[in-house]
Amino acid sequence: MRSSGPRDAYDFVIVGGGVAGLRAAIGLAPAGRVLVLTKAEPAESNTGYAQGGIAAAIGDDDSPALHAADTIRAGDGLCDQEAVEVCVEAGPRYVRELLDWGARFDHDPDGHPALGREAAHSVRRVLHAGDATGREIGRVLWERVSRLRSVETIDHAFATRVIVEGDRAAGVSHFDAHGEPYDVRAHATLLATGGAGHVFRETTNPAVATGDGIALAFHAGARVADLEFVQFHPTALSLAGAPRFLISEALRGEGARLVNARGEPFMTRFHPDGDLAPRDVVARGIAREAEETVGPVFLTLAHLDRDFVRRRFPTIAATCAQIGLDLARDPIPVGPAAHYIMGGVDTDVWGRTSVAGLFAAGEVACTGLHGANRLASNSLLEGLVFGARAAAAMQEPPKAAPLKKDRVMAGGAGPMADGRGGADRRSAISHQPLATADVRDLMWRSAGLFRTREGLAATVELLDREADRTSGATAEACRHRTLVTVARLIARAALRREESRGAHFRADFPRRDDLHWKVHLVDQDHG
Repeated sequence: MRSSGPRDAYDFVIVGGGVAGLRAAIGLAPAGRVLVLTKAEPAESNTGYAQGGIAAAIGDDDSPALHAADTIRAGDGLCDQEAVEVCVEAGPRYVRELLDWGARFDHDPDGHPALGREAAHSVRRVLHAGDATGREIGRVLWERVSRLRSVETIDHAFATRVIVEGDRAAGVSHFDAHGEPYDVRAHATLLATGGAGHVFRETTNPAVATGDGIALAFHAGARVADLEFVQFHPTALSLAGAPRFLISEALRGEGARLVNARGEPFMTRFHPDGDLAPRDVVARGIAREAEETVGPVFLTLAHLDRDFVRRRFPTIAATCAQIGLDLARDPIPVGPAAHYIMGGVDTDVWGRTSVAGLFAAGEVACTGLHGANRLASNSLLEGLVFGARAAAAMQEPPKAAPLKKDRVMAGGAGPMADGRGGADRRSAISHQPLATADVRDLMWRSAGLFRTREGLAATVELLDREADRTSGATAEACRHRTLVTVARLIARAALRREESRGAHFRADFPRRDDLHWKVHLVDQDHG
């Protein structure tokens, strides 16, 4: 049911209405009063924009061990083994739960869930509902939540601060749809705010994905980790005047090909798996091919059965039709765009952060599941599994998650710990304030697909200056402060890591360096 007016105390407050937040609300409902704050309309989250599907080891030729191996291989040496095992072993249970709750996944002629294949998966294991799987999962979860009398929701609520009393979280502050400030008190607080794609100029994410939960946790004194690892999806629609619409990896899983302006396939020059190489490899391959050929890159499905294409990918086909393209016949211009952040609020496998009473789950969290690069279609699974686990832990006495042994703190003993790269660039840096568009453009150019010390150091300096200027007196000022905070954390982490691994590519350090960098970089605001 809906709630408005003065906010009082709740047992649990959840910030975010995507898969992780909703699954947590379902788990918490029997234990007390739950409030869900959503930043926009309930369906406006990264969950609803997830096209490809949800990965789970339910096929006859599959197993959690095989799913784990694929996840770890994609993570490029930095996955947390415990987080991977928890997710892939619990995954089938939570997917079957969705089926029991009425999820309308596609089925094969025998009545079993149809399984697709995506990049870096060794077998078909991706359940899908056409090309709108996230929307279908969101529908199922919202319908279930709406029937729970102990769960209330408030839409268009912009969370601005985690209330910290003593050494533990005690709720959140937020603005309502009219810009009025409110405090919500709670025994346990869950951040399930999703991703941060809109920190970058080019992104597949909805406008609400600005990394709010990362900024909230950081300013509350919680640890954040792995923020240098931002996944750039290789195939977003790249057409002047059209939105950067996601062209799902599932198309390549069904046989779509990447070609250059001359119609030539090229990805096997960059990786033996060609079009089904890991996302970071494909994204950089597309960028390099476009630069070398001085022309666009296209995705083509013209060699596939046209009826199958339109039936399998109705949402993408309809979107293409709106801009005059036939998905089944025309070459579709594509290019990389910011899509998913592997890093986030540092948590254990129960969603606990380093601040007692504060939890995080889904894309905003960093359990270490994805390592340096997320395996396709593991994100919706992550939200289900860790949203449910966070709900269980939130019902226990609050305690903080300890610092894991493979974490290196900024400002501590790790290499490049200060995040500035030893460069004093103050004389070369503009003193002009940065608008939101300036921040996003800066991050795309200097912290995007190809990174260098010079570009990152200059960006960190600019963002440090902008952070000193920002305050949070109004909702709009808070939004800008959040964006600057998250951009600054990403750029600082990217500057510290002097190697290339997974989605993080340093042109000046193009090799992976396990000797010095097989660690997770952690940042924390010590006030």
